[in-house]
Amino acid sequence: MPKGYWVSVYRTISDPEKLAAYNELAAPAVAAGGGRTRVRGGRVVAHGAGIAERTVLVEFDRFEQAVAAYESAAYQEALAALSDGVERDFRIVEGID
Repeated sequence: MPKGYWVSVYRTISDPEKLAAYNELAAPAVAAGGGRTRVRGGRVVAHGAGIAERTVLVEFDRFEQAVAAYESAAYQEALAALSDGVERDFRIVEGID
């Protein structure tokens, strides 16, 4: 079964307090869904049209698990707290193995 990944790149952070509230709720929601954060912030070297801002990578054992964690009530609550506090590119992708 291919793994699933959440890939999120923050274009702008306009409200750090909303981001902090999101982080408090998202971390347990991700863990409950079986996700493991592999990258959160840190150094970034962007190329092409890439954005050298906060990047987050979360790994799940299966793609379906990644989708279900996103759709969970707990993660939806985290998204509501985040609201318009950031602009980010978020996607769920399937691994190759």
